[in-house]
Amino acid sequence: MLERVPYDSKEVNNDLTYPPAREGAPPTRRFDTPVTPRENVYAFYDKNDMPLWMPLGADRRLFAPRLDADNIARAAVYDATPLTPEEIDSLAKDGHVDKHGILWKYIPQATGSIVVPGNPTLLDANDWEKVVQFPDVDSWDWDTSIEENKSIVEPETRALNSWIQTGLFERLIALMDFEGAAMAMIDDDQKDAVLALYDRLADMYIDMARHYKRAYNITIFTLHDDWGSQRAPFFSLDTVMEMIVPSLSRITQAVKDLGMVFDMHSCGKNEMLVPAYIAAGVQSWSPQPMNDTFMLFEQYGDKLIFPLSPDIPITAQTSEEDAVAAAKRFVAKYGPLMETKRFNASGGFLPIYTQTLYEESRKMFS
Repeated sequence: MLERVPYDSKEVNNDLTYPPAREGAPPTRRFDTPVTPRENVYAFYDKNDMPLWMPLGADRRLFAPRLDADNIARAAVYDATPLTPEEIDSLAKDGHVDKHGILWKYIPQATGSIVVPGNPTLLDANDWEKVVQFPDVDSWDWDTSIEENKSIVEPETRALNSWIQTGLFERLIALMDFEGAAMAMIDDDQKDAVLALYDRLADMYIDMARHYKRAYNITIFTLHDDWGSQRAPFFSLDTVMEMIVPSLSRITQAVKDLGMVFDMHSCGKNEMLVPAYIAAGVQSWSPQPMNDTFMLFEQYGDKLIFPLSPDIPITAQTSEEDAVAAAKRFVAKYGPLMETKRFNASGGFLPIYTQTLYEESRKMFS
């Protein structure tokens, strides 16, 4: 349990910063907090504890090592050896294979990578054991990666947030293309094979989680698995409960047993699938704007962490006066709910807005 420490204005009256997240980015403002942001994030996720302030975006640092070939293939390496412009050009021209041997190509216009379509690795899910390559995660050069990333990991007091690019259904899409993956999820002749494949993938992710905790002291383990489109989920709640929740539950429990928290990145209008996130043991999910986040928070906020935004947009054009007032209203309205419902404060990136969120919530939670 965190000790209740009274707020001191010295916490914000300083010039402290975090180093830039990537080359060319500006440094991020930080505060002289009474406990580390990592400790505060752990308290935030612990329903038996209370944070000392509303966790801020700057309290986390994304960490995605190039040791995982998926991070290179997806052009999303966030460690001490980021991708060079020449490597990015090569990803766009020639692509890169992921840890399962699947070729991805970077699309500059989309700032993301896709599997080269039209030639799926797996045509029938029943053949996965003969076709799908699995890496030997234990044989990866973890010691070298640890040494390369000491400059990040050892001094870091924020919550290190790992980024696992391709979850269960997304991996099925990468193997079968979307149409084949969607069909396999509901085809009685393939469903048992899909369940077995997901179980094997869960073994791999659990092994990765074990290494991530040991090597980098990861705090937040985020798994990417998109379940929906702009208008609706890809599948029914019953299908998710049957096909994905069993293996996902194994991953979430292992992550928690290792002393990390489990976060889900899952794009799409997935409001009706929230019971599946909860049943699987997911601790936080950040819905895209097409979802009614406030409705979800009202209904499920005691079981799943959602992001909540201020009552006005906070942009570069917002005056400091309006930003400060919005932050104060936000804390006054939602801060008292933190005892029973946890939420991430989001939607505002002006430094004065973030500072006011910190100050007001520090005073309230002391």
